[in-house]
Amino acid sequence: MRCPKCGSLEDKVIDSRLSREGESIRRRRECLDCEVRFTTYEEIERLELRVIKRDGRHEPFDRHKLLNSFLKASEKRPISIEEIERAVQEVIVEFEAGNEREISTKKIGLKVMEKLHALDPVAYVRYASVYREFQEIGDFIEEIQSFERRGAKTAAQPDLFPA
Repeated sequence: MRCPKCGSLEDKVIDSRLSREGESIRRRRECLDCEVRFTTYEEIERLELRVIKRDGRHEPFDRHKLLNSFLKASEKRPISIEEIERAVQEVIVEFEAGNEREISTKKIGLKVMEKLHALDPVAYVRYASVYREFQEIGDFIEEIQSFERRGAKTAAQPDLFPA
């Protein structure tokens, strides 16, 4: 591994640990030339998934875009980064386990909504409002009412729009 400071290829591994619930290995390394320490991650190389956009374009699947979708929807909500990371990883694993190598943005959006539905009602409605392109307040109210009809409300969560 090339040293980020001096560019040397000579290093030694100081420590190795499992990371992301066994999905990768975190390694602490030390450059043998300049003695700087740095961290690397080793992951299984997966088959490349491709995304089919609404306009028909194809592009490589980007984990960071998926993560950012979850983060934007759950901003200022009581959802830990670990829960979000877990949901992102579950979405990726589900797509990789399928036979398809090309996935439409529609399928990705539905899967994200499914995961957010289980995590937090406000994050779910936020994401749904963008994904389904809500135009009026009535669209929000309909989605919230359908959410509540599905029994997603818990005792700890008050009504979003009390009667």
